[in-house]
Amino acid sequence: MPEVYLDNSATTRVRPEVVQAMVVVMRENYGNPSSSYRRGQAAEQAVKKARCQVAHVFRAEPKEIYFTSGGTESNNWALLGAARARSRRGKHLVTTQVEHPSVLEVFRSLEEQGFTVTYLPVDEYGIIDKEALAASLTPETILVSTMYVNNEVGSIMPLADIARLLKHKAPQALWHVDAVQGFAKLPLFPHDLGIDLVSLSGHKIQGPKGIGALFIRQGLQIPPLILGGGQEKGLRSGTENVPGIVGLGLAAALLWEEREQAAAHMATMKRRLRERVLAEIPDAHANGPQDDTGAPHILSLSFPGVKGEVLLHALEDKGILVSTGSACSSHRAANSHVLTAMKLPPALVEGALRFSLSPDNTLEEIDYTVDCLQEIVPELRRIMALNR
Repeated sequence: MPEVYLDNSATTRVRPEVVQAMVVVMRENYGNPSSSYRRGQAAEQAVKKARCQVAHVFRAEPKEIYFTSGGTESNNWALLGAARARSRRGKHLVTTQVEHPSVLEVFRSLEEQGFTVTYLPVDEYGIIDKEALAASLTPETILVSTMYVNNEVGSIMPLADIARLLKHKAPQALWHVDAVQGFAKLPLFPHDLGIDLVSLSGHKIQGPKGIGALFIRQGLQIPPLILGGGQEKGLRSGTENVPGIVGLGLAAALLWEEREQAAAHMATMKRRLRERVLAEIPDAHANGPQDDTGAPHILSLSFPGVKGEVLLHALEDKGILVSTGSACSSHRAANSHVLTAMKLPPALVEGALRFSLSPDNTLEEIDYTVDCLQEIVPELRRIMALNR
């Protein structure tokens, strides 16, 4: 079988339609959007269209969408900007223990700048502890940041419940949601929930790398992260990446239009993978949501007695590409902070792999993957037992 790519939470293959649209921009509408002549105006119109496409997914206004270089920049800008904008009102910040490194590292930096951060625990499924959230909120709380979909185990945070808690206990706090893994795959309407800031990324939705966006609720003022020529209404300087912006807008529009069919297809594949692995490979364990309540495209499985990194490379030899966790921290030797926060036993943490799907995957690829796991896992367990 040709290569089986099951690492779509790390990045996705760009859709052909998106590539084609970007090529047109690079070849024809290559003007600077800030230029006043026709070629520049054509580029500006392309940016406006993409802004509308992203805003449509959020049921937001186009003027609430600001383009960035990706999810990491969006998270940095949202968190640093919000903390600085509200620092005179308080110094207390709240997030969870299972956030993406581009969120956690910003909070650690803010701690060094004199802010106090509460890192909320999660349950065994990776869901935020709502009682701990309620207890953490004080009049000094100025910012709460929660992800939408966990990038390692696929748990979906209960945003509606979080919204009610914040409205009741900390109405003064700004709320940031990292929606990189959920944008356009699952509904998220910031105005309905009272969310102030939302981050997203192009390359997670079959768009290009190097492009993302930040939703900033109309009326909210946060300082820029990047200074310069005053692009993006003075809040994000630097000549606009027009091909990337066009690619992000089209990818978002296409996925949003197809979301129900895509989600159903990915959920079917995820269910097949989980059920076959748990039934056919002794001691295998599914991490995170145990049913269809999780995101349809992410499944974390553990194989006790096998090191996840070793199993990853054994699968690669069969043409199957998966990961041990977040690609943004995969070069670090430490075990998954997400699985550790979920209080999983060490054997499950060490033997974990993440399988993440796209609408392009097939049931045949899933069956081939399970067949290979049936062959590889017992052999690796035997070898590792001999080496103890």
